[in-house]
Amino acid sequence: MIADAALHMLPLSSITYRLLWAALLGSIIGIERSVRKRPAGMRTSLCVCVGAALFTILSSEIAKATGDASTTRIASNIVQGIGFLGAGVILRERGSVVGMTTASAIFAEAAIGMGAGGGLYRVSGVATAIVLFALTGLIYLENALKLKCRYMLFRVTTDSAIDLVPEVHRIFKDQNIKLDNFQVNITGAKHIIQFDADVTQRQQGNILAAITRPGLSLEMLPVERQSE
Repeated sequence: MIADAALHMLPLSSITYRLLWAALLGSIIGIERSVRKRPAGMRTSLCVCVGAALFTILSSEIAKATGDASTTRIASNIVQGIGFLGAGVILRERGSVVGMTTASAIFAEAAIGMGAGGGLYRVSGVATAIVLFALTGLIYLENALKLKCRYMLFRVTTDSAIDLVPEVHRIFKDQNIKLDNFQVNITGAKHIIQFDADVTQRQQGNILAAITRPGLSLEMLPVERQSE
């Protein structure tokens, strides 16, 4: 029975083609990550894709050799295992979580590798094109529309905060922005209004234009979001 199963196993040439295809697709995504100086560059991406492809092939081939009908046992664990690698590139930096895009790319690379390992050349190729579009094309759209949010500390220094406090609340309410940790402090002859808010680059510009005036100082600094 083992001999019969061996007859139905993939030839070495087919396995090689699948692994090389996975390596090519992983390298393409990895080049984009390396160009942008992000974690998980070309070598990491290649290894993720090839590893996922090989696991997929082994899952099928071992099942054929042993007669086990469960051909997805090994491949199904790739999804769980890749999460540990993705978690390693997620960091906190100056109030923002960074590395989420790279972690998502690693997750997609594993799926692409599985597709290549399963012989789905066109599907894995199309998936690679979509991932590249998300990594390269959408970032220009995001920057053009100024959609990227960041948690910021706002510090407004003025001679009198009596009239300015309600104006600040109105400005941020018009922008649909929630204020956190709002406080007013008096330092000498100056009043300092301080609060945190999650804002996009476009909103930062609108707020700066609305608040800035002679005799008033506005500071905007990225900060770490406080745990609730």
